Amino acid sequence: MAKQEDQFKKVLSHAKEYGYVFQSSEIYDGLSAVYDYAQNGVELKKNIRDYWWKSMVQLHENIVGIDAAILMHPTTWKASGHVDAFNDPLIDNKDSKKRYRADVLIEDYCLKIEGKIEKEVKKAAKRFGDAFNKEEFLATNGRVKGYQEKIAAILARMGKSLENEDLADVKALIEELEIADPLTGSKNWTDVKQFNLMFGTKLGASAESAMDLYLRPETAQGIFVNFLNVQKTGRMKIPFGIAQTGKAFRNEIVARQFIFRMREFEQMEMQFFVKPGTQKEWYSTWKETRLQWHLSLGLGAENYRFHDHDKLAHYADAAADIEFKFPFGFKELEGIHSRTDFDLKAHEEHSGKKLQYFDHEENKSYVPYVVETSIGLDRMFLAVFSNSLQEEELENGTTRTVLKLPSVLAPVKAAILPLVKKDGLPEVARKIVADLKWDFNVAYDEKDAVGRRYRRQDANGTPFCITVDHDTLEDNMVTIRHRDTMIQQRVGISELKGIIDKEVNAKFWLQKK
Repeated sequence: MAKQEDQFKKVLSHAKEYGYVFQSSEIYDGLSAVYDYAQNGVELKKNIRDYWWKSMVQLHENIVGIDAAILMHPTTWKASGHVDAFNDPLIDNKDSKKRYRADVLIEDYCLKIEGKIEKEVKKAAKRFGDAFNKEEFLATNGRVKGYQEKIAAILARMGKSLENEDLADVKALIEELEIADPLTGSKNWTDVKQFNLMFGTKLGASAESAMDLYLRPETAQGIFVNFLNVQKTGRMKIPFGIAQTGKAFRNEIVARQFIFRMREFEQMEMQFFVKPGTQKEWYSTWKETRLQWHLSLGLGAENYRFHDHDKLAHYADAAADIEFKFPFGFKELEGIHSRTDFDLKAHEEHSGKKLQYFDHEENKSYVPYVVETSIGLDRMFLAVFSNSLQEEELENGTTRTVLKLPSVLAPVKAAILPLVKKDGLPEVARKIVADLKWDFNVAYDEKDAVGRRYRRQDANGTPFCITVDHDTLEDNMVTIRHRDTMIQQRVGISELKGIIDKEVNAKFWLQKK
């Protein structure tokens, strides 16, 4: 656990030092759980968004995008259930005066048990060496099975209690597990209470006539209310999808873990409209499709797992999370939900307008079912960034800090470095920059010795460094250095565009099997 915390601190420090993420309003001591994406962070975030959009919209003939407004008619949130049911179970510690999400306290307790399982696995792997079979060990070891059963029982009980709104039993579970305040160790808890997460605001010129509105807590409803507009104007046929990226807002009382849980965040969602009765098949299809998208980035298959929901939302008949191994353990990265026809029917009821699809093949109208894929862009940013930050021991005994971002996502694709700041080398380097910048985001760096510049670009996540030296003036050749391997090659200036493109073009990444 201490090692995880140490790694997480390095992630936070590196994100600021290299211009990825800043605390919002830092000069005023910041605003809790609100962050700004800096010069490199905004590029990485954009590249993740573009990678998702290309795979979700551009490569699917039957999926289109929209950009719905953040402000929506307030009845939208009554219809969706957010006014009545969008709550978190909160609990206060009477001694520390700190507030926590009750479900997160219980989940963190289970995470500690998972840590014990990992220790058992490591001990067994060391004991058995090459003969060690992890899957068999997890399935047969008595102690590990005991831990797994305990986790399952705890989460099942919590899920049932939350579903039945039995908050007294949630508190009882916390007390039975002897869960303590993480800061003080106190076990003196208040009762569990529900807290609505929506931000309220006003629309109007005067307080007397202003309409009460909400900042949207999710982007999905903007898709549902536009379902018929998109279907008719796009002449879309079932099955088809509507995708959207955009900001959402939740008044998280217990916001923590850097950009993992924020009050202002960005979602990348797709609602896929299907014929009733086919939703489970499409649900399975999208689970596999979305996992393959994640795996295409090469962050390691062992860092992903599915978690099927014990407690289903009121609108769902199936739901699963793709969890990622963050520095603080496995946590939700993306949700895939079979939402049935709840949303469209609810908006029909509250608006008085029909939101149905006429199926020409069956010669009848029906309300489509919906399969949703929803990923937090900020969480995806954190997954990519934290996984990529590494410290390597080199053959000469030194270490280097390297941000091994998937090159398709890297903010800067190549840095062009004149060996010295004279003899015409900067002029040649500037010409290379001028040519490459039409196709790639590139940087020019002439400060310090070239070795120090290599290290700086390694830490910044730049896949390529291109060095212009005195020989370049004679042969039009440059040295291109690969970030991950540190291998250097002598290539012609005219070859640079092709070399970089082959490594950073989304086409080559998304076609990986």
